[in-house]
Amino acid sequence: MRVTIFGSGYVGLVTGACLADAGNHVVCVDVDAGKIERLNRGEIPIHEPGLEALIRRNSEAGRIEFTTDAVHGVEHGLFQLIAVGTPPDEDGSADLRYVLGAARTIGSHMNRYCVVVTKSTVPVGTADKVRREIEQTLKARGAPGEFDVVSNPEFLKEGAAIQDFMKPDRVVVGTDNPRTTELMRALYEPFTRNHDRLIVMDIRSSELTKYAANAMLATKISFMNELANLSERLGADIEKVRVGIGSDPRIGYSFIYPGTGYGGSCFPKDVQALIRSAREVEHEPQILAAVEAVNARQKEVLVAKIRQHFGEQLKGRTFALWGLAFKPNTDDMREAPARTIIDRLLEAGARVRAYDPVAAAEAKRIYDGNESFELARNAYEAVEGADALAIVTEWQEFRSPDFERLRQLLKTPLIFDGRNLYDPAMVGRFGLTYHAIGRGRPVEGR
Repeated sequence: MRVTIFGSGYVGLVTGACLADAGNHVVCVDVDAGKIERLNRGEIPIHEPGLEALIRRNSEAGRIEFTTDAVHGVEHGLFQLIAVGTPPDEDGSADLRYVLGAARTIGSHMNRYCVVVTKSTVPVGTADKVRREIEQTLKARGAPGEFDVVSNPEFLKEGAAIQDFMKPDRVVVGTDNPRTTELMRALYEPFTRNHDRLIVMDIRSSELTKYAANAMLATKISFMNELANLSERLGADIEKVRVGIGSDPRIGYSFIYPGTGYGGSCFPKDVQALIRSAREVEHEPQILAAVEAVNARQKEVLVAKIRQHFGEQLKGRTFALWGLAFKPNTDDMREAPARTIIDRLLEAGARVRAYDPVAAAEAKRIYDGNESFELARNAYEAVEGADALAIVTEWQEFRSPDFERLRQLLKTPLIFDGRNLYDPAMVGRFGLTYHAIGRGRPVEGR
């Protein structure tokens, strides 16, 4: 099939590469000429395991191409996928200027039937706005045009996006036309052959499904962080509580790990947008507001523990940080807890020496010119001579470190673990003082 994708960011690139790998001819359109030039040179602007090889293979086979030529894109595709960004506006609502801009572009150049698909995460009612935008543009041209608008939200996890697309849990399709249902079924058939995972619903329900899914996952994270803070005050161990409740199949183990809060490009933005949508229809979303408030507070917890240990005199101290990305297997630092922690330490006059396996370039861009922030080449270089180590992202390589070496390298044998990676008693046996999240009093090194 012929597919055009507007937007060559995270969703657009993964979607395009996976659809091309199934044999479709995909054209990715972006207004950023520099990005298109890099993509045509084989340079991938994001870190996602397996994506570079997938794009290279399909580029060489002629199944995917990258261009700034919107006219070519509109002429090419039976499916016109809108996968542009929807950044939060100042009031927390989703900014639809790029989505509606893509709709106008489609309306300006379409000359035959096409299916316009919103892949971007958008508020309920956006498909109606996309439809009106295209209709008005066609009317201004004096051009006839037949098209359908479909909502097809993405459910891709950063770090596992290709697997999620190739073997989806579900494919949600919002449509008001049986014809588009069958076209969308045909597009996704290579990925759902062993079991039909297409879930068809009305457009508004499809748009809300995406926000509801992310809000539910964010709620689980904030709820566990709330329990972790309570557990710490009651002298309980949240890790034992987690195992106890996760064994209940009604709850399960996913997204019940306490830590330093959620981040990334989806959960913070989508919770805020859903709150805004609720208030626009005069409904106060009390749970969602609490989820957001708990998360904002949780990002401050590790620094609060550091202050409790050292007092307010952090000026001149050096803190090692393991992990910068908001989660493993990505270089995405948008809304990452590490940014809050770094900012608070720098504001207090401390120095930060950080290490992340893949997010160093992004961190350098963010903190460029700040002499109190430096990047280490490896985990052990980061801790050398530091007053303490703070663990913020649960990268695999941090799970079994050389504790004896850590004790020798650290100026003070002290770990603040924001991801509860280790057994406290074991760390203490190596002579390290260990502060965790929700695990009672810190374990003193022996």
